[in-house]
Amino acid sequence: MMEQGNNIFKILDLSHSDGKAEAVIMVKGDSEIFKGHFPGQPVVPGACMLQLVKDVLETVLKSKLRLKKAQQIKFMNVVVPGDDQLRLSISFTNIEDNLFSVQANLTNNDAVCFKLQGIFVTG
Repeated sequence: MMEQGNNIFKILDLSHSDGKAEAVIMVKGDSEIFKGHFPGQPVVPGACMLQLVKDVLETVLKSKLRLKKAQQIKFMNVVVPGDDQLRLSISFTNIEDNLFSVQANLTNNDAVCFKLQGIFVTG
């Protein structure tokens, strides 16, 4: 198990091959961030979902990354502490020496919570 995204997420399982990565994730409720986002009704900040994609890709690719271009980011359903059926699916293609085209979806059961289409650069 790995902790990612300022201790908000715990990765319970991670598998990857041939330009695809799948992670099963739990949202931890004891993160300090939930005291301010939002008191009484905590939700995972969108920036943390984006960070989760980056963290998982860095683990899979064994390289530091940064988001170069976000062609599409959609936040479709809230993610709350205690959610334990989250699945992050990432497809990535090396389009140049240090550039990766990435598509990612974060789902909770069958509900899509977050979608990303973008370009990450190594280094």
